[in-house]
Amino acid sequence: MPRLPRSSSQLPLILLLLLMLGSAFFATSMVSYQSAIRSLRDAIVNTELPLTSDNIYSEIQKDLVRPVLIASMMARDTFVRDWILAGEQDPQQMTRYLREVQEHYGTFTSFLVSERSATYYQAKGILKQVNEAEPRDTWYYRVRAMREPYEINVDVDLANQDHLTFFINYQVYDYQQQFIGAAGVGLAVDSVVKLIDTYQARYERSIFFVDTQGRVTLTGSQAGPLKVKTGQLLSSIEGLEALQDRLPRPQSGNYQYREADRGHFLNVRYIPELDWYLFVDKHDGGAMAEIRRSLLWNLAISVLATLLSLTLVALVVRRYQRRIAALANTDQLTGLPNRRGFELLAGQALQDARRQRQPLCALMLDIDNFKQLNDQHGHLAGDQALRAFAAHLRNLPRQSDIVCRWGGEEFAILLKDSSQEAARQLAERLRVSIEALRLPINGQQLQMTVSIGLSQREDQENIEQLLNRADRALYRAKQSGRNRVCEASHVTG
Repeated sequence: MPRLPRSSSQLPLILLLLLMLGSAFFATSMVSYQSAIRSLRDAIVNTELPLTSDNIYSEIQKDLVRPVLIASMMARDTFVRDWILAGEQDPQQMTRYLREVQEHYGTFTSFLVSERSATYYQAKGILKQVNEAEPRDTWYYRVRAMREPYEINVDVDLANQDHLTFFINYQVYDYQQQFIGAAGVGLAVDSVVKLIDTYQARYERSIFFVDTQGRVTLTGSQAGPLKVKTGQLLSSIEGLEALQDRLPRPQSGNYQYREADRGHFLNVRYIPELDWYLFVDKHDGGAMAEIRRSLLWNLAISVLATLLSLTLVALVVRRYQRRIAALANTDQLTGLPNRRGFELLAGQALQDARRQRQPLCALMLDIDNFKQLNDQHGHLAGDQALRAFAAHLRNLPRQSDIVCRWGGEEFAILLKDSSQEAARQLAERLRVSIEALRLPINGQQLQMTVSIGLSQREDQENIEQLLNRADRALYRAKQSGRNRVCEASHVTG
């Protein structure tokens, strides 16, 4: 027998589930994404950058602040002060002293300028006499007039072929706090830049220094973030303008700014020994890219999980739809299509017959004296008889024919592409085989007979009209004594 057609669509349910699962997965992924961003920013601002700043500060104390301490030691050294106050009798003594400082502490240069004699002493010997009118000596007269005890200055070194040098110039006072000269050491600027490059490579951060006037004093060889260069004011750098007014306080802290599509996190730390600010900068590009990749993976996994879930749901729904359709269109006692199922299948059979111009016949069958069987042997016996009758019907027609339980003890068969003569022969075989059938019920062998009405579809006739004529023929078979086949009369004009 043909299968019943599917009567409902899964599309609305699938779309609803897709919307619900997709929304849930997307919301979960976005919440995780935002949480990861907040955790990342919190880790950078409150842990990574401050810790990096502490580590770099320790490095600076060793590499940059150390020269300040050396210069301070020289300015307070009793040998230096006594030698100047004694009249600078033996220049070789000071030369040896400066050379010892330079070699022992690994500085690029070391020097002393005497206020009394205006002599510039260096580890290689006497360099020159400073002169207030000489532009290259203005640094000394600036140091002499300072209120602060020292300055950090970048200038060319006369003793080393005008090599750009990072100088620490320290005031020297006698025991009565009278200015008697300036002493200090110098580091080559390129070596300081290399130190910054080392810090940046080690900590994977951008590092640069800014003075209390907001001017960039030192960067690595590749400049700072946003291509910040030495000498630039913060007020001229996009994103850092607001820091200009905060620095002279001085104070340290954490800041954030944006550059194009990247966010930057900045830790600022004041270094009193240098009177500079240490800027440690980290952008969120790499870390954010990793989080975005995780988001994309989460979304991809969510899509896959959604599709798998929908596939499983669709399979389950389809299975239950088939079961529900079977329950709605199948007679539970006999397993045959019920009247509703028959109507669905018969409608398709009618369309095929019209399209292919094939004959279509209907049989209406009724078990004779079924009420008497129920009354004498009970409803369970009646049910057993109906099941046996249905099994017999199922085996006799062709696979393409439609057999159903019409109601009660009445059954219907629709014969596709079958002439009236072939239908009559089938009906007669059915009648004879049913009459020969014996049912073992309550220890007895019961016999059943069946009355059959037959009709062949005529032009323009629908299924209802065809079955009505077969039903009238069945009525005549009953009235004529049962256990027989009657054919319907033709439709009259």
